[in-house]
Amino acid sequence: MTDCPFCEIIAGRAPAEWILTPDTWPDAVAFQPLNPIVEGHTLIVPKTHVPDFAADPEVSAATMRRAAELMRWTPRPMNVITSRGREATQSVFHLHLHLVPRADNDGLALPWYSGRTRKASR
Repeated sequence: MTDCPFCEIIAGRAPAEWILTPDTWPDAVAFQPLNPIVEGHTLIVPKTHVPDFAADPEVSAATMRRAAELMRWTPRPMNVITSRGREATQSVFHLHLHLVPRADNDGLALPWYSGRTRKASR
């Protein structure tokens, strides 16, 4: 698939800043996104073109396993984020997981948590 930027990277036709060299895993790669939102932001991308996490559950599970393998050696707080569809902020239609390291007061907000402490319900 020549119009997929991740397929181009995997095929060696486009550059990437590798986190792990492409020969580390037989089924996925790890590289830095073009515009990382924090230091350490990493993409885990299956070598097989799958448009999103629902398209092929086996590939999705294997990709998540690779993310876990990469991060299991660090206790660093982290979000794992993926999207399905433009409305859900997917901009590259090749399954990918964002590993986003987190820190107190890093300024990154997720819609379901603002960082504020909630009052206990009575």
